[in-house]
Amino acid sequence: MSFYMAIKEVWRNKGRFFLFSLVIALITMLVLFIAGLAEGLATANREYLAKMDAELLVFQADAKLSTLTSRLGKDTLAQVRRVPGVLEVGAVGLSNGSLVFRNGLEDLDVSLIGVEPGKPGGAPALKGRNLRSTRAYEAVIDGRIARKSSLQVGDRITIKTVQGTEEKYFDLNVVGITDGRQYFFQPSVFVPIQVWDRIRPQPVAPGVDGEIAYNILAVRLRNPAEQALMAARLQSQVDEIEVVDLVTAYEASPGYSAQQGTLNTQRGFTLLIGILVIGGFFQIQTLQKVPNIGMLKAIGASNLTVGFAVVLQIIAVTFFGVLLGTLGTVLLSLALPADIPIQFTQTTLLAAMASLMLIGPLGGLVSVRLALKVEPLVALGLSS
Repeated sequence: MSFYMAIKEVWRNKGRFFLFSLVIALITMLVLFIAGLAEGLATANREYLAKMDAELLVFQADAKLSTLTSRLGKDTLAQVRRVPGVLEVGAVGLSNGSLVFRNGLEDLDVSLIGVEPGKPGGAPALKGRNLRSTRAYEAVIDGRIARKSSLQVGDRITIKTVQGTEEKYFDLNVVGITDGRQYFFQPSVFVPIQVWDRIRPQPVAPGVDGEIAYNILAVRLRNPAEQALMAARLQSQVDEIEVVDLVTAYEASPGYSAQQGTLNTQRGFTLLIGILVIGGFFQIQTLQKVPNIGMLKAIGASNLTVGFAVVLQIIAVTFFGVLLGTLGTVLLSLALPADIPIQFTQTTLLAAMASLMLIGPLGGLVSVRLALKVEPLVALGLSS
């Protein structure tokens, strides 16, 4: 009976309920776009670190987990490798550069990442091959670069950096293409660590025999389940280092927590506005049909039947609006430029849709309570 009454009223007032479903659809699109933007920005900031084939990262002790200010030498690398429980260690150098195109495309800012071939910290080549030599002028490029510039395995690329006060250009052979490996919102170019030390931006021209200063060390453990134990062991046996897991490392990236906190706050306020809008609409709806509810109760309809009908109506309208908004979001996202960092994952979509489905009944609680308090005689104007 409750289901019949709820659907019958929606059907008789299709235009009114459809317009309100559109309002819910717009709220849904806003929530989903904020969620997608939060995921996209987080991915652009953490993608390289999150996909790294290691369990722990080693930083300089006083660097506050900043990859760009951390400096570690060969002695530290050797000491970390000797700690029991460590399987492999890879030195990683991080800097910026520009990819110069000869076909008229604009220069592309990239994260220039130096790695030890075959060690943790590198990127597996999905096309072509991995890096092999520590001194060869070769590179594995981010898949985003390949898609944007149509670069293929075997092509040559030119990296521009500033050394001293001059711009220097370095040619590299593309030997492999990996998946998305953004770091600090820039696609990555992976080169051997010795080559990275020569071509990275520097205040003065690099010396021939100078010792390389790495930014971080990527550590793979014999037993990945012992992350906390091994982090403590490394810090106790090697001086002047700080050891953390990958999640802690990328969450400590500059601006990461503030950025995600801001977007999550916006999403929370949007959901709150949704609750108020839905609650206000259904409260007006209930006030308009007080005489009808009074008639139903006068002929024997129970509070349970009336209340359940209102709840079903709220769920049906909210579901249609959320479905419409999700479909609109997906279609609109296909038309957005590739440079906009919006990313939708299954988890993000399902979590956002579940929260939106929840705000319907929450917003309608006031109207349900109002319907249950209707007195038949008062509603029909028969009480004295």
